[in-house]
Amino acid sequence: MKASPCFRPCRIPCFAPMTEATLMPRTKYKLSQKSFVSLAKHAEVEVNGSMSLPLVSPTLLASEKEEAKAVLTLFLKRQGLSNAVAARTINKSDAFVDHLVSHLHSVYKSRYVVGRELTTLEIRDALVPYLEAFHDEYGPILVDVFENFPDVSSVKESSEENTTKQPVIESSTPIASLDSAAESKKAKALARVNAFNSTGKLPPHIAYLLELGMDMQTIKEIIRKFPSFAYYSLDGKIKPVVEYLLSLGVSKEDIPNIISKRPQLCGISLTENLIPTMAFLEDLGVDKRQWAKVICRFPALLTYSRHKLKSTVDFLYEMGLSGEHVSKVLTRYPNIISYSVENKLRPVVKYFRSLDIDVSAILYRSPQAFGLSIEENLKPATDFFLEKGFSSEEIATMASRYGALYTFSLSDNLTLKWEFFLTMVYPRPELVKFPQYFGYSLEDRIKPRYETMQNCGVKLLLNQMLSLSKDDFLKLLEKKMQRKI
Repeated sequence: MKASPCFRPCRIPCFAPMTEATLMPRTKYKLSQKSFVSLAKHAEVEVNGSMSLPLVSPTLLASEKEEAKAVLTLFLKRQGLSNAVAARTINKSDAFVDHLVSHLHSVYKSRYVVGRELTTLEIRDALVPYLEAFHDEYGPILVDVFENFPDVSSVKESSEENTTKQPVIESSTPIASLDSAAESKKAKALARVNAFNSTGKLPPHIAYLLELGMDMQTIKEIIRKFPSFAYYSLDGKIKPVVEYLLSLGVSKEDIPNIISKRPQLCGISLTENLIPTMAFLEDLGVDKRQWAKVICRFPALLTYSRHKLKSTVDFLYEMGLSGEHVSKVLTRYPNIISYSVENKLRPVVKYFRSLDIDVSAILYRSPQAFGLSIEENLKPATDFFLEKGFSSEEIATMASRYGALYTFSLSDNLTLKWEFFLTMVYPRPELVKFPQYFGYSLEDRIKPRYETMQNCGVKLLLNQMLSLSKDDFLKLLEKKMQRKI
């Protein structure tokens, strides 16, 4: 996830002005050890600076550090530092950058468990409020904290050395926790939703969303998850994005759902991000006529950097997919972009190859299988079929023919359908030939058709019984019965 200049901050709240002079090292303020411990605990970092990072690939870790540096650089410049001073501070703040990455891993634990990479917007949304809390906590000695992190004692000594005539004054006001600060920000953002102006009207962007069909409760839920949305302007952010989505063929009825799933979309620049990203995807072969479906299925697609998009596409080509197939995979299952190539996709490829499964076939036919957990989904499914007497070769054949086989629940699907299969007149090899059996509804398709076939006193192949349309199924039964006579 290379830091991309095409992503701009949505809206970072204004802080008290800070000049380079007031942010220079060796200030005359005493740093509170208690405050540091509070921040360190919040980010799951020990006071001595040691970190507990999830196991991620070196490539992903390096990318996240670059993203963290980009956010920190922008944050420092927003405080009044020049480009040179901000760059110098970044170069001296390696430990603090690692700390920010650790904070990302803490905030998005569930994302790392399933191997999904973070978008640039998600990284920014996690780090900006956290940096704001540091700003509120340390004020003028912020640069000292960044550069010396986590060595608090050196910052204190430097501060005390420069305190000559003025006594050190410690505030008696308790410092709000980061969680409290976040809740306060949410409360202020929610208050804007019902803030009627002097004419008794709702804020323009709230009224506009209501006109689109979004209810007030949904709007509040969006703001609870993403407070910055409350400050988006109607004409500058929300309306242009909505109109652009409509121009791509997205129906007005789908707009509320898209915004609910990914409100950050409204904070992205049309000219610098959305339009270039769409052009990039079109160059990759994604069918323009399918834009509406793709966006409705996975609106987060538009928030990923082009570097991330390209890395996934390169992986698909590497796996042997043609340009046409890559286009169809991205159209049918755009969520695959969210999976980490190194931490998610490649391990699944390795597992399937260990079973001699045709990776390119399953990737094309059922890309969602690559988002499953190896330990919790794939291995249990393999063990299930082995226990039922299928050989490894037969399992590989079944999976290659029907990639969705691995996406079904053991208890709610595979077990129930297997038990019913044992009551039918078909031998086990029929499942090897037609594993799609597990994709049909047991109650609505399999049982009724099998009962009809039995009542007619004839036998069809398993795929004939299930895959034919209702009319063709009945015609074939009638034909079989006539031959029997």
